[in-house]
Amino acid sequence: MAIFTPSEQVLAAQILKLKQEAGSHSPSIFTFKQKLPQLDIKVDACFLSNPYATELFLEYFNHEIVETGKIRDLLEWYPSQNAVIAEILADFLKLKPEHIFIGNGAIEIIQAIVHNFTEKKILINIPTFSSYYEYAKEGVEVVYNQLLKEHDYAIDIEGYISRVKEEQPDTIVLINPNNPNGAYLTTDELRHIVTELHFVKNIIIDESFIHFAYEDKAFRLISTGNWVEEFPNLIVLKSMSKDFGIAGVRAGYGIMQKEKVSTLLKTGYLWNSNGLAEYFFRLYTRADFAYNYEKVRVKYILETMEFIADLKTIPNIRVYPSKANFVLVEIIGGRSSAEIVSLLLIKYGIYVRTCEDKIGLQGDYIRLASRSKAENDYILQSFRDVFQ
Repeated sequence: MAIFTPSEQVLAAQILKLKQEAGSHSPSIFTFKQKLPQLDIKVDACFLSNPYATELFLEYFNHEIVETGKIRDLLEWYPSQNAVIAEILADFLKLKPEHIFIGNGAIEIIQAIVHNFTEKKILINIPTFSSYYEYAKEGVEVVYNQLLKEHDYAIDIEGYISRVKEEQPDTIVLINPNNPNGAYLTTDELRHIVTELHFVKNIIIDESFIHFAYEDKAFRLISTGNWVEEFPNLIVLKSMSKDFGIAGVRAGYGIMQKEKVSTLLKTGYLWNSNGLAEYFFRLYTRADFAYNYEKVRVKYILETMEFIADLKTIPNIRVYPSKANFVLVEIIGGRSSAEIVSLLLIKYGIYVRTCEDKIGLQGDYIRLASRSKAENDYILQSFRDVFQ
């Protein structure tokens, strides 16, 4: 029996074309609404964010900015310079402000670091986030360290250390938890790696999904950002889009040696934040917001754990272990990931990410984000329908 009607086949082809045009990233919901308005998207399980944190931010934003008329200030006034916003974050993060670099999203920081500090060779685990190898300058050698399917695409720590010692790169990248599979390195494991690889000029630890990870039953927040004074070669990146559900704000920060921050500020990043991002950063450091955010963070982690456990009961898919707010799902039975993405989007209004463009994966995969409890229940119902 055909999966799609003739009109749906045309729509599936258009979805595929939009993905090809987006390259190694996914088309945004805005793109779909513009190009394919006939799609009825009910759940965005492609982009990775905590919906409860978005709601919390909107509560503050409406009360403090919209209802008071201060929205005009955000539009009319220039935002603060990079170093001023770094000062705002410093006390909250318990860091020196000269170690903090503010970015227009983490993607800008990735580009800035790779362009300015990687000189000859970068070693990158695959599969992982593509921008780290896409932003390598001409003349920089990119070395891939293949993570093994039989190890759930998790890092073999001693094998990785040996590979770095053999290759002698000036830059290495560790995304923790990793994207797209959610594999996690504990702080003890990371400390072992960083200590052993003290000779590497730039060790990048990307903590974009760290707020979803946990090492104890209290789900306490984890970060290696305070290691930068102990390890001068360390660069820690933090996206705010995922854990706070504010991708449209474009906010992130990096923690590194003050000499590196100074270099970046002199090369075009002095004034790179907008007023909305500055409002968020100021809100982020407030005790009342932090208290309320912690409640929705833990709520979301618990619901995500339940969601992943339920996904594992569905036949004809393999769900990989994850300590992020998403899972890597292998499709078993011959269907392609592109077909499944179109099927879920057209028939059920669920947007998931194909992983066909992720180098280093062996098989057909999609990446599926956790959403609210009601949305997750709908995803589970739809997946059972599709895969059973």
